[in-house]
Amino acid sequence: MEFSIATLLSNFTDDKLVAAKFLEKKLGCEDEESIEKLQIILDILEKIGVLVKERGKYRRSIEKNLVEAKLRCSSKGFCFAIQDEEDADDIYIRETHLSNAWNSDRVLVKVIKEGTRRRSPEGEVKLILERANPSLLAQVKKDNGDYKAIPLDDRLLFELLLKQNEENSLEQAVNHLVHVSVIRYPIGEHPPWGTITRILGSDAEEAADTDIVCCKHDLPQIFPEAVERLAEALPKTVDRAEIDRRVDLRQKFTFTFVEDEQRDHPPFVETAFTLEQIPDQYWQLGVHITDVAHYVTPDSLLDKTAKKRGTTIYLGDKVLPLLPKALTDCCCIVPEKDCLTISVLITFDKNGQMTEFEIHPTVINVNEQLTYQEAQGLLTHFDQLSAEQEELAQCLKQLFLTLSPLVKAQRLQRGGFELQLEPRSPYQDEGRLGVIIASSKVPVRSLLMELIILAGKSVADHLYALGIPSLYCAQPEPDWEELEDLLKLVDNLGIDIQLSSEEEITAQDYYNLTRGFNQCSSVRVLNFLLKDTLKSAKYSSHSAPHFGLAYHDCYTHCVSPGQRYGDLLVQRMIKLLFSEGRDRRTKQTKTGVDLHSSRCHIDINWNVLPPAIQESLEEEFHILVSHLNDREKLAEDAEKDLDGLKKAEKMKERTGQVFRGLITGVQSYGFFVEIEDLLVEGLVHVSSLKDDWYEYRARHGCLVGRKNRIAYRLGDEVEVEVKSVDYYRQQIDLVTVGGGSFARNDDWDDD
Repeated sequence: MEFSIATLLSNFTDDKLVAAKFLEKKLGCEDEESIEKLQIILDILEKIGVLVKERGKYRRSIEKNLVEAKLRCSSKGFCFAIQDEEDADDIYIRETHLSNAWNSDRVLVKVIKEGTRRRSPEGEVKLILERANPSLLAQVKKDNGDYKAIPLDDRLLFELLLKQNEENSLEQAVNHLVHVSVIRYPIGEHPPWGTITRILGSDAEEAADTDIVCCKHDLPQIFPEAVERLAEALPKTVDRAEIDRRVDLRQKFTFTFVEDEQRDHPPFVETAFTLEQIPDQYWQLGVHITDVAHYVTPDSLLDKTAKKRGTTIYLGDKVLPLLPKALTDCCCIVPEKDCLTISVLITFDKNGQMTEFEIHPTVINVNEQLTYQEAQGLLTHFDQLSAEQEELAQCLKQLFLTLSPLVKAQRLQRGGFELQLEPRSPYQDEGRLGVIIASSKVPVRSLLMELIILAGKSVADHLYALGIPSLYCAQPEPDWEELEDLLKLVDNLGIDIQLSSEEEITAQDYYNLTRGFNQCSSVRVLNFLLKDTLKSAKYSSHSAPHFGLAYHDCYTHCVSPGQRYGDLLVQRMIKLLFSEGRDRRTKQTKTGVDLHSSRCHIDINWNVLPPAIQESLEEEFHILVSHLNDREKLAEDAEKDLDGLKKAEKMKERTGQVFRGLITGVQSYGFFVEIEDLLVEGLVHVSSLKDDWYEYRARHGCLVGRKNRIAYRLGDEVEVEVKSVDYYRQQIDLVTVGGGSFARNDDWDDD
């Protein structure tokens, strides 16, 4: 039995009464011991007033001034409870009111003092709903015979007493970096206990960067044996009866793409494509997605494991997959093999406008597999191809030189934009970033993305129009505060950009910014900084706008069901629609609609799914959204962490070297410099500016020397030397050796 109080409470919605038996099933309590533990938890929650018991069932108690939040603490002991609601006030929590909660824990907070215009509301932790640190990185110290683990994360304001285990000697671990599992959280005045699971090295720099990230974020690196056995037992070939139940597309010329740089193991290919010209100068594009849902059934052990992981995590060459390799081998789309797929067949007119689409369970057989670089080469040398390559080259030419540019033009017309950076996402759609990355080296990759995104849009439109519960992919618009410094920087660089409004940021504004960046030699840096102003895409159980793609209604991810659990759920909804959906209003109605086609949207005015299934799925998706978003955030943090460690390692090797950079941020304590060639940021602390006394001018975003009248302002180019690097904290200290600008008269105006 593995669940948190937060998971338990997520089953209580709309003030409904919930039976203990229902909770047992939902939380996987299958033996007497688990059922007994669940009952103890329910009794405690009832006793402290979180749950109310009525007629043998439970409902959530609605108490005023009680909110769910996530703790965010600083190294100085300041803690705030961050509410899920975007515009809600952060609640200040004194250290004496933490009730042994730690940084990042999900908690139930009681507001004990209302906020004012200048002060945040104040609260106390009433209940810890979910622990965020089941393990941590620490340094071992010996104190009066006791062995203690001191967390490397200085926001964790405690020490753990260590217990000896059979694998790691505590004496050998002294003054070493270790991974510690928490075996008991603090209770009252009693400190937490932990045990060392791994000694990583004498310090952070000696440990492998991927080990640091995996341990820091508590990432699972292997699958349980039972899960591996289930994956190994899956059939390696496609059953004939299953093929007969599907639309057979094996005779269509089908091709697929893989990354140019392969890791140690073969690629996991989840999509294939067909393109045909049909009468009246129309095209039909087929996006064929591997049918992972055929192999991973709901509530199976494979399903529960994938749900818990949430998403695949990419740490350089190390991949922490959603599913075991034996399972992805079954699902992988490879040439000359019958593959089960869900196909989105999109019809376009001669202008590239989508006119209709169909979605079917299918079987395909791939003719050609090529890398993006190979595809680019075929297009470049189109006139020198052999007869065997002609059909493939003709498809690629229509796909990348005709259809995709027309689709891209429509996206740009509705306000979509793209960033000029090197693509690093492993996904074929826009991924967590929420925006298309256009590579000048291999443009076919982003051109294919244009069409893949349309598959996600088609699936979202279909499920929404038919009222089928689904997970949607939404991206909120950026905050003005995140963009202000960049706009000042752009202005200082002399780039003239008109924004549509001073109250609301639009995707069109971002398009105008990217166009303006092309006028500047620092285009790479500016695109990189603009990327950081975007909010991450999130799952939602309701349709919502997507900023980066300029969709104002609905959109979803669906092309990576073997890498993202959300995509797998969407795939299940598609299949459920076809197996359980009602194609007519009543049984007496003679003619039904085609639930596979977008043409049915205008005809349906009844509930397609049975009410019991509909209600159950809506509740399930409502509960899952928070978990999947947390897992995506964890993956994003881990991947950024590794990237930061690699940059810090690179810069440590270059200590003493001089680089040219752009000032991208100015504060009273110093200014930040982005080293253009490496896209690495460092800080020039004001104390290192020995030639004068520098004053901070917030209005003009600059530091100004009192005597020498040298200014360091946003957008100035400077030469900096790498002074020192804190590898674990990823902090790079720089000193200036040249650059800056001469102070203007208005720089001396009072702020």
